[in-house]
Amino acid sequence: MARGNLEAPPEADRYEDAPHPREACALIGHAEAERTLLDAYRANRLPQAIILGGPPGIGKATLAWRLTRFLLAHPDPAAAAVQAAENLYVPAEHPIAHKLAALSHGDVFLLRREWNEKAKRSFTEIRADDVRHAIHMFQQAASAGGYRICIVDSAEDLNRSGANALLKLIEEPPPRTLFLIIAHRPGLVLATLRSRCRRLLLQPLSQAEIGAVVAALGAPWSDFARDLVLAAAERAGGAVPAALRLLGGRGTELDRQVRRLLGDLPAVDWRAVHELADAVGGRDNAADYDLMMVAIVDWIDAVLHREAGRGAARLAPLAEVWEKAAEAARETEVLNLDKRPLILSIFADLATAATAFAA
Repeated sequence: MARGNLEAPPEADRYEDAPHPREACALIGHAEAERTLLDAYRANRLPQAIILGGPPGIGKATLAWRLTRFLLAHPDPAAAAVQAAENLYVPAEHPIAHKLAALSHGDVFLLRREWNEKAKRSFTEIRADDVRHAIHMFQQAASAGGYRICIVDSAEDLNRSGANALLKLIEEPPPRTLFLIIAHRPGLVLATLRSRCRRLLLQPLSQAEIGAVVAALGAPWSDFARDLVLAAAERAGGAVPAALRLLGGRGTELDRQVRRLLGDLPAVDWRAVHELADAVGGRDNAADYDLMMVAIVDWIDAVLHREAGRGAARLAPLAEVWEKAAEAARETEVLNLDKRPLILSIFADLATAATAFAA
């Protein structure tokens, strides 16, 4: 797992220059989920595979790394320190915390989209070869007789072969192993894999909790005025990265622009849509593109919830638009295509769906 060096490649599971979840010793929110994990460990009933489910950016990875840190720092569940613990906190000064922050602990394997040196970007999925590397690690004896832990971030990034390889490993796990699988949409995890895991669903963060997370990140995020942070938290849908996108660059302005176009549906200002596509669709505008997609998803979700009483058949066209758009977005990412045609297509489909919905 050793990756720590001065020229480490970009990490697919890190948001820009914000601290990585493995570097965060504090956990804001999710006290009930944390208590569930601590109680299970103290009773020596910790499952061998856990799906940590919930929307992106709410702290699932932070909780996974926090549990990992605690288990390695306290390998005996019957120890007095474990029995007396109020939570899973381990200080940043602890040797285990240093090793995990440097990705240098031999008993921990992180499965994520790896860096493609040839293409100079992360692979678009977790491949079967990546899972085989984890299998090799699990065939070794754990140091100090403790846990061997595999963190999967995230299940949605596993390709079919990778998911099946992981399933085989979970089906016949060596003793004292733990799989922590982060899933943004746990219902879509491979059914056979899901059936072998304990599911722990986390809720979106409150506005106050997002504000506390932003403040804890340090500069430049903690330098924003409190009213701007709270405004971003209100629009973030319980997810920290969404709030950071709104705070960074022209996030708030872009969010207003997208929501204005969505609010006008089924009418479409195609000149404004083309300007939006030119502004966020290029290969160097990933953060703005992500912000636009989040705004579209949030808008669809809000409409579907608000109009739920009108019947599933009436709302179906709108739901179908998002499924179609999500599939096209994945294909665009995998093939590294220009995103501008996709953006135009999404607004055309939304306009059609909104016309049918309003009829």
